[in-house]
Amino acid sequence: MDQPEDPGSSTGLRLAVARELLLAALEELSQEQLKRFRHKLRDVGPDQRSIPWGRLERADAVDLAEQLAQFYGPEPALEVARKTLKRADARDVAAQLKEQRLRRLGLGSAALLSVSEYKKKYREHVLQLHARVKERNARSVKITKRFTKLLIAPESAAPEEEALGPAEEPEPGRARRSDTHTFNRLFRGDEDGRRPLTVVLQGPAGIGKTMAAKKILYDWAAGKLYQGQVDFAFFMPCGELLERPGTRSLADLILDQCPDRGAPVPQMLAQPQRLLFILDGADELPALEGPEAAPCTDPFEAASGARVLGGLLSKALLPTALLLVTTRAAAPGRLQGRLCSPQCAEVRGFSDKDKKKYFYKFFQDERRAERAYRFVKENETLFALCFVPFVCWIVCTVLRQQLELGRDLSRTSKTTTSVYLLFIASVLSSAPVADGPRVQGDLRNLCLLAREGVLGRRAQFAEKQLEQLELRGSKVQTLFLSKKELPGVLETEVTYQFIDQSFQEFLAALSYLLEDEGVPRTAAGGVGTLLRGDSQPHSHLVLTTRFLFGLLSAERMRDIERHFGCVVSERVKQEALRWVQGQGQGCPGVAPEVTEETKGLEDTEEPDEEEEGEEPNYPLELLYCLYETQEDAFVRQALCRLPELALQGVRFCRMDVAVLSYCVRCCPAGQALRLISCRLVAAQEKKKKSLGKRLQASLGGSSSSRGTTKQLPASLLHPLFQTMTDPLCGLTSLTLSHCKVPDAVCRDLSEALRAAPALTELGLLHNRLSEAGLRMLSEGLAWPQCRVQTVRVQLPSSQQGLQYLVGMLRQSPALTTLDLSGCQLPAPMVTYLCAVLQHQGCGLQTLRLTSVELSEQSLQELQAVKTAKPDLVIAHPVLDGHPESPKELVSTF
Repeated sequence: MDQPEDPGSSTGLRLAVARELLLAALEELSQEQLKRFRHKLRDVGPDQRSIPWGRLERADAVDLAEQLAQFYGPEPALEVARKTLKRADARDVAAQLKEQRLRRLGLGSAALLSVSEYKKKYREHVLQLHARVKERNARSVKITKRFTKLLIAPESAAPEEEALGPAEEPEPGRARRSDTHTFNRLFRGDEDGRRPLTVVLQGPAGIGKTMAAKKILYDWAAGKLYQGQVDFAFFMPCGELLERPGTRSLADLILDQCPDRGAPVPQMLAQPQRLLFILDGADELPALEGPEAAPCTDPFEAASGARVLGGLLSKALLPTALLLVTTRAAAPGRLQGRLCSPQCAEVRGFSDKDKKKYFYKFFQDERRAERAYRFVKENETLFALCFVPFVCWIVCTVLRQQLELGRDLSRTSKTTTSVYLLFIASVLSSAPVADGPRVQGDLRNLCLLAREGVLGRRAQFAEKQLEQLELRGSKVQTLFLSKKELPGVLETEVTYQFIDQSFQEFLAALSYLLEDEGVPRTAAGGVGTLLRGDSQPHSHLVLTTRFLFGLLSAERMRDIERHFGCVVSERVKQEALRWVQGQGQGCPGVAPEVTEETKGLEDTEEPDEEEEGEEPNYPLELLYCLYETQEDAFVRQALCRLPELALQGVRFCRMDVAVLSYCVRCCPAGQALRLISCRLVAAQEKKKKSLGKRLQASLGGSSSSRGTTKQLPASLLHPLFQTMTDPLCGLTSLTLSHCKVPDAVCRDLSEALRAAPALTELGLLHNRLSEAGLRMLSEGLAWPQCRVQTVRVQLPSSQQGLQYLVGMLRQSPALTTLDLSGCQLPAPMVTYLCAVLQHQGCGLQTLRLTSVELSEQSLQELQAVKTAKPDLVIAHPVLDGHPESPKELVSTF
């Protein structure tokens, strides 16, 4: 705002008038009055910035008029001068200034309004501006009619400490529906009364984060949210602001959202604790380097959009202001270093009830809505995908066109990719046959535009870019692009953007399959450019890469050829396959082995939110790409080159488990799976034991748990364990390391151990297991059809549950190796172990006790077993005759 104005502009003319009026008023003052005016101007009140005294001390009337106009802007300067004149006992001059201002600038001047009066005007402006939202087909509807409540769950919903046993199993979701009450809770203080200043709403693409943010803004303006806390709320679309050329201050960005250019911005900024900034799409903010790395700290400093937004995020700019940040689920880890003590909440999309409500709102005809909803409800896969609002909109749009034709969607709606592809084919099918070639050419160009935008991190496109690709006015522009008008310096700037960011990413992926084999590569590069650019986890190309793999299945490639009349080259598919197999060379999916050096991590907790976010899980993202293909042979071929599937620090949700389960079902023979420091219970499903249940568990002992485990609901990992029993599953090794393993997981894994055809090795390393959990696992290992040959167990402390594992040795038909290295084995447990080892039903061939402390009596008992069963190998340094550290390996108890 301190930048010089163009004299020919409207603001420049108002500034000239303000200087003239100020000078005329100040020249009416005597020298004594002028001196008093300067001194009073140093302190213009608690809600206003002051001109530095160095500029005022020797200023005459001309200098003062110029300083006021430049520092505050035209109308605010006149208001400041009028109030200061009254305080300097020049009331007659103040009255004359007010009269002249009314005559020259008019009654409509915003300077006539105080901040409290302007709040009302601004709220009315926001209500009018956001009362209607544009549908993705450009139809405008009321936001109150279209908005359907989403599920929003705070990450703190999971307790910090969870007891093991049957009482901790899932309860209905802790997520709340996104109504006014839930929105109000976002900035609620904690137990100590501390209110978060930054709230992050995270969720996958198309889940409804932007719509929720706009609804929050609308509800605030309607007086339903943050009353008594927020005076002004501003919606900042990060993507648009980053693409604006030139520099602008935060004050300029605020002024752009006000109903007029005379808003009292300095007065607003004087109370930052009363401001709410909604930063939509913060994951688009680039990492700043060099001179741009320093965030902006002055709200009146003209800087790049990245510096201004970065300053807000890091609290370097207006540290006491409230921030509501929306970001994709993959991005919070990358943003953690820039956010200041954020409170995170997850947007989980529609519940089943909300899906039905959305269908009725979309069709607005009860009979048609019921038919469409029933059709989708019967297709379990398609119904599940509709938790994402954008996918729900696509499905409704397709049904509106195809339902009457009786076409079956179930065969083509297995993944998000197939739903998006079906949507494009459906809306383009309305074009006349004669226009087919032109529409197909336009679609290619549109996909190319999307690709260039994705690779260049650009979502806004100028009219000139559309003209270069001959897209302006085309059918595809009308269907898939929305027009947006941005305020420019001299005139309104018209830009275009795709109907949804995820849709742009889908079309970018589609562009690689629509390329003609003989046509020279475009400036955007071939598929290798995309895959090489996505070498870093959770980059801005992640979703595009997923879509690409989804389009590479044989069925999708046939759909593309049928719908768009082009032959898809196998070259792209082979490049993608080589890329996946190349990941095995660098072994990004191999996590560090748990060794004796890590044994000290016995009480390792699951990573907290910030620590976990620092290391995005690249192996899981790779599995998502493979899952999207839904082509078993391709996935099996891709996994052949990966040494193992190792996931570390994953907080599993149901979709993660579905993806992992599919890939495990397709894994080739000899594949290993390791889950390290993973959360095996969905965050919204965890709960603490009630006091009564804790008492029951402590009093009832194992007999109580034996009776209650039968009622355990299916665990989060139940689909994975079911997959392991598939005849085609080649998984031979499963390891759970440093995890909290609930009883329900133990029960479901036990069931899988009884039928898994290929599983021969099980590792349970430094996990938290209840006694009941160990009992159930032991029952599975003892089952006649169990094929597990090697079991490795490392428990963080001495547990009575080991008795079940040892007792299992008398019955296990296939088990040949038991590794208890690192376990604590009291003397009575060793005595029991020796008795079992000599049982005629025990077929164990190798017992490993490396680093296990044993008493002299225990060593003698084990030596006696070795003498009685010379073929049994008992690996322990003392028994082997070369103890590495006798003091550690021989106990005196």
